[in-house]
Amino acid sequence: MPADRDTRADALLADAARDGGSGRLTVFLGAAPGVGKTWAMLARAKELRAQGREVLVGIVETHGRSETAAMLDGLEVLPRKRVQYTPAVGSTRTLEEFDVDAVLARKPSLVLVDELAHRNVPGSRHERRWQDVIDLLDAGIDVYTTVNIQHLESLNDVVHSITGVRVSETVPDLVFDRLRDIRLVDLPPRELIERLNAGKVYLPEQAAQALQAFFSPSNLAALRELAMQVAADRVDADLRESQAARGLPGHALRRQVLIAIDGLGASEYLVRAGRRIAERRDAPWSVVTVQSGHAADEARQLELDRAFALARSLGATTEVVHGDEIAAGLLDHAERIGASSIVVGRTRERPLARMFNRTLTQRLLQRGARYELVIISTPGARARARRVARFSEDASYWYGALLATFATMAAVAIGWAAQRWMGIDDLSMIFIVAVLLVAARTRMSVAVLAAVLCFGCYNFFFIEPRFTLNIAAHRSLVTVVLFLVAALVAGRLASRLRQQVLALRAANAHATGLQALGRQLAGAADRGQVIAAGRNALARALGVEVWLQLGDDANGTPMPAELDVAAVDWVLRHGQPAGRFTDTLSASRWWLLPVREGEQTHGVAALRFADGAARPGLEQRRLVQAMVDDIAQAASRVHLVSDLERARVGGETERLRSALLSSVSHDLRSPLASMIGSADSLSSYGEAMDGVDRRALLETIVLEGKRLDRYIQNLLDMTRLGHDGLSLNRDWIGVDELVGSAAARLRRYRPQVQLEIDLAHDLPPLWVHPALVEQALFNVLENAAQFSPADAPVRVVARQVPAPAQEDPRDWLRIDIADRGPGIPDDERARIFDMFYSVERGDRGRKGTGLGLTICQGMIGAHGGAVSALRAPDGTGTLIRIELPMQPPPDAEPVHARHD
Repeated sequence: MPADRDTRADALLADAARDGGSGRLTVFLGAAPGVGKTWAMLARAKELRAQGREVLVGIVETHGRSETAAMLDGLEVLPRKRVQYTPAVGSTRTLEEFDVDAVLARKPSLVLVDELAHRNVPGSRHERRWQDVIDLLDAGIDVYTTVNIQHLESLNDVVHSITGVRVSETVPDLVFDRLRDIRLVDLPPRELIERLNAGKVYLPEQAAQALQAFFSPSNLAALRELAMQVAADRVDADLRESQAARGLPGHALRRQVLIAIDGLGASEYLVRAGRRIAERRDAPWSVVTVQSGHAADEARQLELDRAFALARSLGATTEVVHGDEIAAGLLDHAERIGASSIVVGRTRERPLARMFNRTLTQRLLQRGARYELVIISTPGARARARRVARFSEDASYWYGALLATFATMAAVAIGWAAQRWMGIDDLSMIFIVAVLLVAARTRMSVAVLAAVLCFGCYNFFFIEPRFTLNIAAHRSLVTVVLFLVAALVAGRLASRLRQQVLALRAANAHATGLQALGRQLAGAADRGQVIAAGRNALARALGVEVWLQLGDDANGTPMPAELDVAAVDWVLRHGQPAGRFTDTLSASRWWLLPVREGEQTHGVAALRFADGAARPGLEQRRLVQAMVDDIAQAASRVHLVSDLERARVGGETERLRSALLSSVSHDLRSPLASMIGSADSLSSYGEAMDGVDRRALLETIVLEGKRLDRYIQNLLDMTRLGHDGLSLNRDWIGVDELVGSAAARLRRYRPQVQLEIDLAHDLPPLWVHPALVEQALFNVLENAAQFSPADAPVRVVARQVPAPAQEDPRDWLRIDIADRGPGIPDDERARIFDMFYSVERGDRGRKGTGLGLTICQGMIGAHGGAVSALRAPDGTGTLIRIELPMQPPPDAEPVHARHD
């Protein structure tokens, strides 16, 4: 029972997440114009307005129908936007168009947008009206719209086969995937024809033409059935979703449908047909093409691009597979993605290949026993594919034939020269090399032609009897037959090797670009470095101008003047490509891609190709998308690292704040309490005290005041160190002067302290900030004197030593300050330089504030030196070692020169 409740809760959450704050789309679907879609939409809008809903008529086309125009009474109609349009031939005209920007600025609750498949006036925000509707939905605005069944993209070919009319204005099925309600507006064909005859749909002249063409009773009946089928499929999908939301068990997931296209004339038809098959089975689907080595020509590549773009708009995934054999590549890919059905098109089949069972369909039938194989074709598509293939093959075949002929002639000439001048009789290897050279540069059919030509010429010119095709000896017959076999096998192997090399070259370019980008992104520590790495890698891999922005940061690179700010904002808001090579703002010279990971858009990558550059191929677009995805992941990583660092700094700040408050509460209160008590005693009993007691109280006040002064000075020093406020005003000063000043200052506070100072006699002066280094020495000396026994001296030793790093030519000054106290535990010695850290015994006992050595480390570190805590040489006490780099005095030779 709890599991059922969890399943139901998950389903409800998934249903709520699907809306994601976007608007709801309601489609009024009809089988043909004139069935009353617009009237039904306006009637429903009036009902909602009467219920208090805010309704705005964005655009409604009445087409002169009085009853439709009357339905607009009582509804608020948005003024249309005027657009200047200059056709290729003719003068500039002013056209009216739907003002999507005004709707987005106002954000009504519901907007009516008629004719979803309408093509906008050039210069509008989008090319198609359905793209405007997507913007409204993304902005959280509910939309009512109308569309006829013939405008649905996946049914374009079906409608063409029924009516003979190719509809140019279509709506991608992905728009229907976003709808929340579908309303079928139905009218029997007989009543629709009566409305046509009455002039309620078109003008009388147009109605007569329509009745003879599109609006025939058989066409209307078929379109009506299609509309009902689409509405029924949507109702079925809604039923499954509602069952899932209630936690009821649903059907098991079905395996994928794989559609294979080749770019030879029927690719878009196969995509639409495959979409219908997958939709009927409620299965995911993908579209794939197999490249067997040689690059596709421009026309074939363009068809593949259009088919892939159509597939993605219909909701499919696309993939390019490389392989020597198309059938093997398809079957391997189907197994990898878990497909159960493979849809292929039956195009032109060569008789020789069909004779030897080498066509694509035959090989799939032989090797794909566990797959359902669907073979789709139409006579028109098959004829077009045959003509296109024959034209493209003829051009390449004649080039290959000329190459094979030239190679054969060259082999004959070389063979004649070798036999005449060098006395070589066995010339078969010369002709085999010619076949290999041809096979390495062309395809298999040309290699076979070269082998046959070389075989004939070798027999005609060099096998007795010469200049005939007869063969005199059986040995010669065996030689030429084996030569033909060897030439065919060698040509086949060379051709296959060339295809593999081309495939590996494309894969290597892809991998090299990603690897170079990955190396740069791996070392990127902030968003600016990610931008610089991504921009350089994209520019180097594609040879284009690149502008990259992550968030509000473009790493100091200004936005190019010709790059439209509106296009950048649109990509950031919608997370979809725009600009050149797309359907959105395609007039731009820049191709804009969202830098996106999951549902979060981090920024925009803009690429500017040369003005005459061709559309990027499939492999190039896949490389760009992969690199942009890597940039998005890197941006997400540095953002996460930045958040973690802020959290760490916040936690550390809170820890230091707590430690500071604890330290202040103790170390300020103790001396203040002593000073207040002594002062109060003097005030109350001063006259009754003798001179000795009064002097003792006054000394207490002075000592505790100095202690408080030192503590406050330490706090100020730490504030300067922690906020980068420490400036080094360097000057030359002798080591003896520094140590002597710190020792004299210590004796003023602790007159009883014993110091043993051992300074080398030849120490050069230091280039340091004298006051800071003296303060550091004083902190260490005071720390040592505090915990060293009264009868044990504190020893100070200063020597000039070589640098810790061998590559450093300078000498260093080492000052060792050793006490005879109880020492510091080994496991805590490395932590004594942490702020506010104190141990209960040793050189940092309860009286320590935990700041003195921290300040010392900060001051010495600012000079490039180091401070470390070591065990005393004799094992008793602690040795604090201070090391500072030494600079050559201005009037002395360099230090390293004295070592030479």
